[in-house]
Amino acid sequence: MTYHRVAQFRTAAQFQQHLTSIGADLPFDAVLETGETAPLAQPLTYGAKRLANRFAVLPMEGWDGTKDGFPTDLTRRRWARFGQSGASLIWGGEAVAVRHDGRANPNQLLLNEATLGSIAGLRETLLNSHRAHYDADSSNLLIGLQLTHSGRFSRPNEKTRLEPRIAYRHPLLDTKFKVDAGSAWLTDDAIHRLIDDFIAAGVLAQKAGYDFVDIKHCHGYLGHEFLSAIDRDGPYGGSFENRTRFLREIVAGIRAAAPELAIGVRLSAFDWIPFHPGADGTGEPESLSNQPYRYAFGGDGTGTGIDLSEPKQFLDLLLALDIRLVNITAGSPYYVPHIQRPALFPPSDGYQPPEDPLLGVARQIAVTAQLKQYRPELIFVGSGYSYLQEWLPQVAQVVVRTGMADFVGLGRMVLSYPELPADVLAGLPLQRKRICRTFSDCTTAPRHGLVSGCFPLDDFYKERDENQQLLAIKKQGKTTG
Repeated sequence: MTYHRVAQFRTAAQFQQHLTSIGADLPFDAVLETGETAPLAQPLTYGAKRLANRFAVLPMEGWDGTKDGFPTDLTRRRWARFGQSGASLIWGGEAVAVRHDGRANPNQLLLNEATLGSIAGLRETLLNSHRAHYDADSSNLLIGLQLTHSGRFSRPNEKTRLEPRIAYRHPLLDTKFKVDAGSAWLTDDAIHRLIDDFIAAGVLAQKAGYDFVDIKHCHGYLGHEFLSAIDRDGPYGGSFENRTRFLREIVAGIRAAAPELAIGVRLSAFDWIPFHPGADGTGEPESLSNQPYRYAFGGDGTGTGIDLSEPKQFLDLLLALDIRLVNITAGSPYYVPHIQRPALFPPSDGYQPPEDPLLGVARQIAVTAQLKQYRPELIFVGSGYSYLQEWLPQVAQVVVRTGMADFVGLGRMVLSYPELPADVLAGLPLQRKRICRTFSDCTTAPRHGLVSGCFPLDDFYKERDENQQLLAIKKQGKTTG
């Protein structure tokens, strides 16, 4: 299927007309406000911090650490650019594994006693960059660290070899990713030990100076998988209470051992049945022979619908646990990327989008707004904005202005154009040549064992040897983008 590129819409009227033609119910402010009274420049107080604006940097999986979990110069460059963004909230920086077997790739950061100093140094790198670029007090930046175990998508030793750890037998994903349930199964005792590892990582994050940790519950990784573990027996599966026990026990442990550390949760608030490339390469859903699809947290049983009943229960739980920071996302990049990370050009292991990606953006924004309306006491960070490209500020403004979310989160966009938040807040025109066009090279490269970066638009990566390797891979037809 062919979709119009966002860059083709040169006026607000053209963009809005297109949204209407495809049925994308996206909020849009034709006039972008600037100055101290602008919605995106409004402060928000969290604890003792007064955040100066409503932009957030979202966590992304890093592929450029060392084999033993330390950051490299490439990692430090990325964190410096987070500080260069001007965003007031840094949600996790990137996913950091709490132990070796939970790493999503052999170069993912790992938090332990050995790496503590270097991971603390990433925070200092970010703060120094912010001060250097804006000559500003950085004490009111809110900086978190995302703690994760990658579960069934763990690749701790080889980039091409899955070594999954699973919470339950999944009728489709086990087959799709060739999971040996015998070796992958997490016993209750193993879960207890993993919870201790999360708690220990929380203690280290507090020592490193981070303001909060994100207990990751999204994108098909282990925390997210527990939320759909309806077929698991015992204390960590079946009922909603059991499926959230993993989170509750981690939170209780961190609160006891690191009481000054705040906690947030990045949540895939809805999920769908896995998709695969159809005959023409376009994504289409797997089949369960007309059986209800029971394994999508936030799904309605059809496989491609949404029911927010349990996600709302989850928000009730967060409130009861005194967790106010929640970052809403959706799905998984491994089996349903088009609802999680809308893009016109899929990564090498993906499929052509089965819908205009703007519909995916609208879906995430609408779900976040519904959840914010349900629990306005919580501080919501939205996701899925990068595909809006030139029109990101106009949508972001009305989202914040009308209370659909508290912060607008940016992921891929920060790789190509980290200063976008600062430029918007200063009333400067966007630098069109640096706007992320969702080419997905930042995903295709690591899928083939290369470091992740914006190869098409960031001259630093464009000049690296890996760019020539990536171009050769794409020329050979190994990517669908």
